[in-house]
Amino acid sequence: MFPICCSVRGCGLPLASRDAEGQSSDASGGLFCDRGHHFEQAKAGYWSLLQPQDKKSAQAGDSDDAVEARRRWLQRGHMQGLVDRVRQLAGQPCSAIGAQQSGWTVELGCGEGTFSQAIFESAAPDHYCGVELSKKALRLAARSWPAATWVLANADRRLPFADRSIQHVVSLFGRRPYQEIARVLADDARVLVVVPGPEDLIELRQQAQEVGQRKSRWQAIAEQFAEVGLGLLSHEQWKHSVSLQREALQDAMAMTYRAVRRSQQQRIEQLGNAEVTLNAEILLFDKASHVPTV
Repeated sequence: MFPICCSVRGCGLPLASRDAEGQSSDASGGLFCDRGHHFEQAKAGYWSLLQPQDKKSAQAGDSDDAVEARRRWLQRGHMQGLVDRVRQLAGQPCSAIGAQQSGWTVELGCGEGTFSQAIFESAAPDHYCGVELSKKALRLAARSWPAATWVLANADRRLPFADRSIQHVVSLFGRRPYQEIARVLADDARVLVVVPGPEDLIELRQQAQEVGQRKSRWQAIAEQFAEVGLGLLSHEQWKHSVSLQREALQDAMAMTYRAVRRSQQQRIEQLGNAEVTLNAEILLFDKASHVPTV
């Protein structure tokens, strides 16, 4: 089983499965730490490690509508080129472990698992763990890839993993708690980060929000990671142009912005079909003693 830790504040001990007599068993009886904290697996197949203080609202994470919009968007296949490139980078071996399949991989903000399964399914599923704050998203993820480990937790708080225990951390348009990432990374481990590029959905943003190209964020991210000893190995741009119908445009807006105003929605509806730019920046870091200048 994937090595996850107790999320009770001040604990952090490893979790293991036990039966009614306290003996080691499969995970059907739940997970326990040595201090007796207990976690049940949800019927949907994920582990809920979310503590009351980790939630800012009754419905934590993205709204159900945003989750469904993201799922439909990814299933259309517009991001396949990005998926292929990320799969290549994720499969590169770390010097400390020799092969991607032999290390533990954590994906932060895994969403409903569409990216996760497409990129990591070829590796051993018991070496992958997806962390997400939305119950709706995790239900979909666990249903589509039940062999993997799925954890309901707030990635902006303490990650439920031991110090220096993870070989690969991945954030695909998700959270990037760089201090926590540095804590859980093993020596010579790697971090793969994907963020929207400055031209991502620029035509849609110009029409709906009347704003243009956004500022590139990769240098600021690299500086943050450098502060905690993570050196930038590579940075590259992925760009693709695609013709989208109205329904796809609406999904793109809904999954990207938590609240779409009625005026913005009306502008999208006026578009009909549109040629839209997809743009992402891909950053690969490693945990090294020497951090190159950005």
